[in-house]
Amino acid sequence: MSRIAVVSVAVSVAVMLVALAVILGFKREVTARMVGFSAPVEVIDGAGIYAAESRPVAATARFEALLRAVDGVQRATPYAVKSGIVRTRDAMEGVALKGVDGSYDWSFFAGRLTEGRLPRVGDSLRTKELLLSARTARLLGVHAGDKVEMLFVAGDERPRRDRFKVSGLYSTGMEELERTALTDLRNVQRLSGWSSGEVSGYDLFLGDVRQADRLAEAVNDALLRSDLPETDGVVAVSVGERYPAVFDWLKAHDVNAAVVIAVMVAVAFFNMASALLILVLERTRMIGLLKAMGMENRRIRRIFLYRAAFIVGRGLLWGNLAAGLLCWLQARFHLLRLDPAGYMLSEVPVAVSAGWWLAVDVAAAGAILALLLVPAAFVARIRPDEAIKTD
Repeated sequence: MSRIAVVSVAVSVAVMLVALAVILGFKREVTARMVGFSAPVEVIDGAGIYAAESRPVAATARFEALLRAVDGVQRATPYAVKSGIVRTRDAMEGVALKGVDGSYDWSFFAGRLTEGRLPRVGDSLRTKELLLSARTARLLGVHAGDKVEMLFVAGDERPRRDRFKVSGLYSTGMEELERTALTDLRNVQRLSGWSSGEVSGYDLFLGDVRQADRLAEAVNDALLRSDLPETDGVVAVSVGERYPAVFDWLKAHDVNAAVVIAVMVAVAFFNMASALLILVLERTRMIGLLKAMGMENRRIRRIFLYRAAFIVGRGLLWGNLAAGLLCWLQARFHLLRLDPAGYMLSEVPVAVSAGWWLAVDVAAAGAILALLLVPAAFVARIRPDEAIKTD
């Protein structure tokens, strides 16, 4: 019976650890990729937050200085966005063309290049290079080095056309956001009919992404207190406010994690309680002899709780080994795949941290042992005279 209890605890602990690793992995990967496509905080025209076409914001040195002066802002980079269609002879696909300048941090896309190179931006001469997602390139049948035509339609205006050279392809595993193409800021400004002093907004970066909401509030306070005309109608929004559906979906996983942990602790407890009761019943005669010799109930209970703690410890050890192996295999070989259309990621992510891993172990062991005080109290009901007579 003790082996069954060890297996039960091991399975329960392994399921809890793997479930948390996957949930935290989802949060980490989705947040990192959302921030990689945009930024922790964006400063944009308030009337164009959810509009199909962005509205211009004044890009002046004093406005940028105001943004950089806010405590927590490490970098502020301008960008411009325009919706368009990438077209080849055989196919077409809608994209959001994002223009950036030389101050843009390419580290996110540099680590996800699948072909070619990053586009040149911010040079003295405007370049017409384009970074496309591998998904879009596959639909269009193009590769790095090929040329594509882009078509832009805005209201009753005459459609604008332009040709770009595909400098490289990227892949993030998030099809929902891979309809973004990147190019030089000046290309988007020209296609939008804007001057060099007009942009869609600013990407603000900070050290800890978890502080994005706080930073957005601080930037909004600075904008409200400012007398600059550039701040009229401009607001700061965090990545969570810009994409609420995605982050609400991630929060729903917290409930799933709590349910999994509660169920697994309950399973481990009932199996351990059964094992402990069987241990007590199997040693009824021994308990009677110990009581007849004057040993107190609490000391006898302690003996069985020590035995239960040993079983729980073995279960924790095997559960940790199993969970660690499963997480390593998934992180190394990506054995479990996902449908990006439904889960936003192409593979099951895992995130392991010594802090929460140890916390789960301690909490699970503490909860199981605390609950085992109930069946351990059965020792007090055993009468020495009846127990000694038991064969």
